[in-house]
Amino acid sequence: MELTREYVDELRGFIENHDDHSALKMMQDLHHADIAEIFVELNTEEAKYLFLLLDPETASDVLVELEEDDRERFLRVLPPDVIASQFIHYMDSDDAADIIGDLSEEKKQEVLLHLEDMEHAGDIVDLLSYDENTAGGLMAKELIRVNENWGVTTCIREMRKQAVDIDEIYYIYVVNDDNILKGILSLKALLLASASTKVKDIYNADIYSVQTDTPSGEVAQIMEKYDLVVLPVVDSIGRLMGRITIDDVVDVIRDEAEKDYQMASGISADVETTDSPLRLSRARLPWLIIGLIGGIFVAAVIGRFEEDIKINPEMAFFIPLIAAMAGNVGIQSSAIIVQGIASNSLGLESTARKLLKELLVAFTNGLILAGLLFMYNFFFSKNIALTVTVSFSLFAVIIFAALFGTLIPLFLNRLKFDPALATGPFITTMNDIMGLFIYFLMGRILYGIII
Repeated sequence: MELTREYVDELRGFIENHDDHSALKMMQDLHHADIAEIFVELNTEEAKYLFLLLDPETASDVLVELEEDDRERFLRVLPPDVIASQFIHYMDSDDAADIIGDLSEEKKQEVLLHLEDMEHAGDIVDLLSYDENTAGGLMAKELIRVNENWGVTTCIREMRKQAVDIDEIYYIYVVNDDNILKGILSLKALLLASASTKVKDIYNADIYSVQTDTPSGEVAQIMEKYDLVVLPVVDSIGRLMGRITIDDVVDVIRDEAEKDYQMASGISADVETTDSPLRLSRARLPWLIIGLIGGIFVAAVIGRFEEDIKINPEMAFFIPLIAAMAGNVGIQSSAIIVQGIASNSLGLESTARKLLKELLVAFTNGLILAGLLFMYNFFFSKNIALTVTVSFSLFAVIIFAALFGTLIPLFLNRLKFDPALATGPFITTMNDIMGLFIYFLMGRILYGIII
């Protein structure tokens, strides 16, 4: 659905006139994700009015779709008993835990106390105990589990009971008497088996699982690698604790991509456009300070060769070109390596191959670009010393920038720092300093030889 200003204004008019029937009619055929977009355009009181107008299941789905800041704005004006009965009661445990986890400690406890379903409340409390960036923080408790010693008839009867509160059934998990995960049972195997068949005779023991403390990024990689739509979560001794679905992993991948993009842009914290100017400033300032320090070093390098510039002032004309090419080449090389690290495709041998490949690419590009620059200076400048110096310097700078751009993310990864740091202002500043130093050093050497 394409959201228009006219649509929002019409809906707002129905809200102001308390025309519940017309307001609901406007939204009756919309997906909850589309309704969430509408809510963002409304003020807090209008959104509260509509939330309480919708049926609880739709309202809870809409609340889950909202961005964290918008969700917090609406929940702030709702009393704990309404949050519990109108929203949390109708959510899966993972979504409920995410939303309750964003509330203040006092309101969190009040919402949990107002939940009538004690089992649901217990599941939420259990999920809140896990780090949000681990498999335990991603998983939901809702799943179908059967005992390996059950017969098919018992299995089907118990599955019917468990399926009441589950929207989608991906797999049937098989456990033993101690709740240790043994495997999965397919519906086909269940339907084709005779009533006297035991579950342990027909389940598939070949199954992937993760532990509750597995980092969310690793969970995403496993599900992507093995093309999984759902992944069971176990504790340290193999007991089945929950399951993670592909929609949760998509959110992880999106969040990781946003974080890496912000890191590459020189933003050191997870921020949103709706954050306060002070928070936005605090997130951007650290890398700007690093850039400032880098600029001071660049100025120091230029100052170190001040006498050379006085003798050959035309060298100053190409300072921006050398600095820009050093930064661009470094970012390109580091981006490729960071991508390889993120996808776990860099082993010891492949790392060496990547390094060699990047150097070969830099050598090729360096020859081409230095050649083009040589021809330009040869035809438009009468200074052969400048022509040779700038061309040779550019070639050397490209080689060294590629080397830096490849090695720095590998080094940061070895030190357990986020290698995405190497794709932003850090690598640009480093290559600016290194590039200009090489340029002036080669200028001093080559000018002395040629002249």
